[in-house]
Amino acid sequence: MPFSPSSYINRELSWLEFNQRVLEEAQDPTQPPLERLKFLTIVSSNLDEFFEIRVAALKQLLENRSDAHGPDGLRPRDSLLTIHERVQKMVSDQYSLLHQ
Repeated sequence: MPFSPSSYINRELSWLEFNQRVLEEAQDPTQPPLERLKFLTIVSSNLDEFFEIRVAALKQLLENRSDAHGPDGLRPRDSLLTIHERVQKMVSDQYSLLHQ
């Protein structure tokens, strides 16, 4: 018996949610300054790897004209659009924090 798409979590979006939690640690004023900076660098490193591997794989699916959707019901184009929105805000928050 197959599960409905709502039963699945998109792995790329889940990964971004994790990275958002790391960014929130960097935004925590109770953390010492160097710890906050460390969390910022982790976010940057994670995003680099995310784009090198996961976003590249989604773009490859688009280039191959794959309109298939994942188990979560999202097509590659939909995933990329959502990723763009979330990462844009994440990077903006990251730079704002860095310039405080």
